[in-house]
Amino acid sequence: MPTQTESLEQRLKAQARRLGFAACAIARADAAPEAGRRLRQWLDDGCHGEMLWMEERAEQRGSPQALWPDVRSVIMLGMSYAPARDPLALADEGDRGRISVYAQGRDYHDVVKKGLKSLARWLVEEQASALKVFVDTAPVMEKPLAAAAGLGWQGKHSNLVSRDHGSWLFLGAIYSEIALEPDLPETDHCGSCTACQSACPTDAFPAPYVVDARRCISYLTIEHKGPIPREFRDKIGNRIYGCDDCLAVCPWNKFADSAAANRAFIGRAELAAPELGDLLALDDAGFREVFSGSPIKRIGRNRMVRNAAIAAGNSRDPKLLTPLRPLLTDDDPVVAEAAAWAVERLSRCDLTVER
Repeated sequence: MPTQTESLEQRLKAQARRLGFAACAIARADAAPEAGRRLRQWLDDGCHGEMLWMEERAEQRGSPQALWPDVRSVIMLGMSYAPARDPLALADEGDRGRISVYAQGRDYHDVVKKGLKSLARWLVEEQASALKVFVDTAPVMEKPLAAAAGLGWQGKHSNLVSRDHGSWLFLGAIYSEIALEPDLPETDHCGSCTACQSACPTDAFPAPYVVDARRCISYLTIEHKGPIPREFRDKIGNRIYGCDDCLAVCPWNKFADSAAANRAFIGRAELAAPELGDLLALDDAGFREVFSGSPIKRIGRNRMVRNAAIAAGNSRDPKLLTPLRPLLTDDDPVVAEAAAWAVERLSRCDLTVER
């Protein structure tokens, strides 16, 4: 029970914990002044690839006040999705697809947004004021703001790193017109470590703290709509949605406790190690059924089957030729091309086996 001596900020953080957030901290609306400049440079370098929405609202994304002039405080929140299993465990299972940890449970957009709305209602009841809630789909620089609020720091892989939760936090933001007492920002604790840079299969980091999306497996398997460039296909391995390598190797993850993860993000059994043969056979209806309630649903059947075909081509498993061959005449030319590439690679493996 709150006491009369507890501040609004203290009560806010206690309520956030009750709603399933593992972390809550506050920043002034102008606490990340360099974020807009760094974003502009990243965009000018073309590192966003086909993510044109990053560029279209870059000015609003650059600072909270550009999006909403009345904002005075930014409440940053984190929900843990720390995995119970090693995210890299399936690396050598060629007939299985690897799905990024964050996408194996319920769609984080829905779960975090629900928590943000509940916390926002509580705050309005405590002190009537205007506010706005955001999770990933608005022009908000969550990671620099979270670092400014003290939830963690942006690691050399560009994602947030927490001393308590490692690299496994979903971020959400509440913009408020209340001038709340800010928390101290977190300092960078990466030091000389380069584990995340070394782990990247496609060399997607042109420099520490900078990721070139055009080379990133997460971007290529999720955001990229066309054929995956051939130079990256063998390096994708059996990853069919996202990539956890740079996050998984971070030494700070030793402090992350899977028991602190929000239960909504516990992975579904059927998404932990799906068989590539089953994914290759999906039609639109089957895709929607399998990935209902998952963030994966947003990429659609064609992109998932494209990804599965690339993974199949890397599997060295000739048995996957059977589900691949019908895709050679798929209605989507991108799927058909990926299937042809995979069939050609596996046919060579098949000949080797026969000899």
